[in-house]
Amino acid sequence: MTTSPSEFGFRNRALAVFPAGSNGEFGFPAELVPVLERGLGSRVWDTEGREYLDFTMAWGSALVGHAHPKVVEAASRQAKDGMNFAAVNRRSVELAERLQGISPFLENLRFVASGTEATMMCLRVARAATGKSKVLKFEGAYHGQHPEGITSMIHGRPSALPKSDPSGAGAPWVERDVLVAPFNDLATTASTLRDHAGDLAGVIVEPLHRCIAPDPEFLRGLRELTRTLGIPLIFDEVVTGFRLALGGAREYYGVAPDLVAYGKALGGGFPLGMYGGNAALMEVVDEHRLPGPRYAWSASTTGGNPVSCAASLAALDVFSEPGFHPRMHELGRLLRRGLAEALADSGTPGQVLGDGPLGQVAFSEKPVVDQASWLASDRKRSRALMLELVRQGVFLNPMGTKLYLSAAHTPEDIGEFCRRFRSALDVTSATS
Repeated sequence: MTTSPSEFGFRNRALAVFPAGSNGEFGFPAELVPVLERGLGSRVWDTEGREYLDFTMAWGSALVGHAHPKVVEAASRQAKDGMNFAAVNRRSVELAERLQGISPFLENLRFVASGTEATMMCLRVARAATGKSKVLKFEGAYHGQHPEGITSMIHGRPSALPKSDPSGAGAPWVERDVLVAPFNDLATTASTLRDHAGDLAGVIVEPLHRCIAPDPEFLRGLRELTRTLGIPLIFDEVVTGFRLALGGAREYYGVAPDLVAYGKALGGGFPLGMYGGNAALMEVVDEHRLPGPRYAWSASTTGGNPVSCAASLAALDVFSEPGFHPRMHELGRLLRRGLAEALADSGTPGQVLGDGPLGQVAFSEKPVVDQASWLASDRKRSRALMLELVRQGVFLNPMGTKLYLSAAHTPEDIGEFCRRFRSALDVTSATS
């Protein structure tokens, strides 16, 4: 008798077709691999009917919440008139103008399909415009799945900064072209920039470094240094864009870069990225400059497709509602306060990280201000806790990355999460 593939269950089917049963990074043990069926608001359900309180929110891309009615309606309406043209369209023009109104430093911009492409293109634009090959990033930062984005993130082996660590990048050449500095250390960064200014095409930074907040003077000092040395400054706002403020980290921290990359929340859950900034830099992607020498090829089959742009316009309407960002910040403070109280009540040494609607816990007695202090935390305990939370019905990334809140989360959701967090603390303390 022949057995239908559906009889094996979606978990086993996923394990059979995807490495580790994952489409990337989650790293669940085989018995916990979930296959999601649907989502609504702050909840998701898997193919076995199990409900989860979602604290990853599509890695932050569902800032409006799952299946937000305004986004669904806008995307559905546009889909009837065409889903993709691989060309400038009405919705992409409207969205570009809307973004310029939010961030006036966006003199020119282009759409791509993801945050990875956006950061990759920022680096290519900087290299083409300056004619230089090296870039500087900060240790532990993730800028997408291209080689520079992964460099010195995993920390597979120790590196003497500013030398980079290629572990996980799949591209050993990054050791030649990527320099690395410690986040929040302006003095060391300044020394590296001055030593290599003649070779540097750009500096790329997550203004909120994973979940580590910048020291008050770090971003301002970095802006002043790069301007003085003539090095383009690139903000990776794939996470912070529209999340910390409508104008992102640029508005929230009061520092403007030369180039910026957006993704995640920009699409309202649909795939969309954008890069742009200073017109003198962005002109290198003008096809009239082909073949160069100051030219960088830039094209995207699905970037700026009208469905994603329509969804983005609807999402921006939600983000622009009165009180949206104050409410998101209050939810984030409520989450981080609940995490801190749970750690204190259990007597567990730990640091609560984050800003805006983001949070994270590091099991460490010392403050976590950069990658080195993050690596010194008890990451084995962190993973055990994350997996226990999944068992208790919280959907998140057990690799230990940030917790994301959305417009759909409520104080009651956060209270529910914190109760499960306390329970997971108890379980993992008994087994650690």
